This record gives sequence, structure tokens and C-alpha cells, in this order.
Amino acid sequence: MKKFALIAFAAVAAYGLSACGKSDDASEDAMADNVEMPADTAMATAAPPVADAEASSDTADATNATSSTAAEAGDAAEAAAADAAAAAEAATTQAEKKIQ
Repeated sequence: MKKFALIAFAAVAAYGLSACGKSDDASEDAMADNVEMPADTAMATAAPPVADAEASSDTADATNATSSTAAEAGDAAEAAAADAAAAAEAATTQAEKKIQ
């Protein structure tokens, strides 16, 4: 019982000291409210972004290619789902035959 009381007192004392202590480490300086300020200062002298003429010239072609690729992917996914459903049905039927 004395050991338990001693350990409990030591734990309470350690928690008390850690709760009342002050932290002066460097990680406290990097809080979310002051991290953006140096980035804003660094970006103040940067040149504004410039649009790339080559990248935006064939937007319609890229949209059509993406649509056809997405349609093909959808068809492939639908076929794979149908195959999986058929395999599950076959496995269920086979398991039911083994039970009987």
C-alpha cells in the first residue's frame, strides 16, 4: 500500500510540475497564425503568374479526350462489376449444392 501511495504521489507531483511549467522551445514559435506572414512577405516581391498560351490553346481537345477516356473507364468498370456478380452467383450456387 505504501508503494502505491508513493507512486501515486510521484505521478501527481510530476503532472503538477508539467502543468505549471513554461515552454520556451522553438516549436512554440511556429504557430498557424504566424507562419503565413513570412510566406506573404516572401511572395510580395515575386512576379505574378503568367498564362501559358500552349497549355490553354487545345482545351476543347483535352476535354473530349478526357470524356472519351472516362466513358471507356466507366464501361470497363461496368463489365468488371458484371463479371464479379456472375462469379459471386456461381460461387453461391456451388456452395449451396455442397450444403445439400
